[in-house]
Amino acid sequence: MKVMDAHQHFWRYRADDYPWIAPGGVLARDRLPGDVRDVMIANGVADCIAVQARQDPEETDWLLGLAAAHDWIAGVVGWTDLTAADLPDRLDRWRDTRLVGLRHMIQDDPDPAWMMRSDARDGVRHVLEQGLAYDILVRPGQLAQVPDFLESLPDDRGALILDHGGKPGIAGGEWHPWADDVRAIAAHSGVRCKLSGLVTEADHARWTADGLRPYLEHLLDCFGPERLIFGSDWPVCLLAADYARVIALISDFVTLACPAHRDAIFGGTARLCYGLQEQR
Repeated sequence: MKVMDAHQHFWRYRADDYPWIAPGGVLARDRLPGDVRDVMIANGVADCIAVQARQDPEETDWLLGLAAAHDWIAGVVGWTDLTAADLPDRLDRWRDTRLVGLRHMIQDDPDPAWMMRSDARDGVRHVLEQGLAYDILVRPGQLAQVPDFLESLPDDRGALILDHGGKPGIAGGEWHPWADDVRAIAAHSGVRCKLSGLVTEADHARWTADGLRPYLEHLLDCFGPERLIFGSDWPVCLLAADYARVIALISDFVTLACPAHRDAIFGGTARLCYGLQEQR
């Protein structure tokens, strides 16, 4: 099976559009498909999912344009206001494109209880009913809300995907309550989890594979190998590691812990979740 990177970002950098990017830092420049394609090929990665990085439907249109121009961008997880009354019309406009899912940046929302809102839950439910996936992006303090959020959503349509392993505070040695919250989330069988973004939750300069292994092992124990998905989180990963080191981290872990599930973790499960089975 072709290897898929299920979590990449692209942008044309403007400070006002990306306030979460430190001005002058490694991310504060255009990051376009041509900047990553060669390193993907060098590491045996065939295609990717492009994921939104700012809350503007114009960015979704732009990402869909990139996907139309580059066949190796297999799908786009975009953004629109999921609480909008005209959400069905918004999604209809993207029908017959490479839109495969939606994401709201809950971690940065001014309302820390966004997931508890009835209009937000209705919006996510509609996304799933349309056969699209929904990526869950939360900060650690919001993880405890996720099981209740999941109770309001169907397990039988679309797919729910926890981004970045729930973003454990690895740099500070956090274990609880992250570990307990992740186990409660994994109890919902319709949820998958991306093994992505973990290096940037660790100490950027001094992280090691041994230091990340307990977190990877816990995610494996909770979700099982059949519900784990590889994503590089490029270019955000560049804060802590280059592309080759990120993919080696997960590849080495899978080789040791669950080698029989390599194809699933490195593409099969992502293609299933995002409705791309025909590209196997």
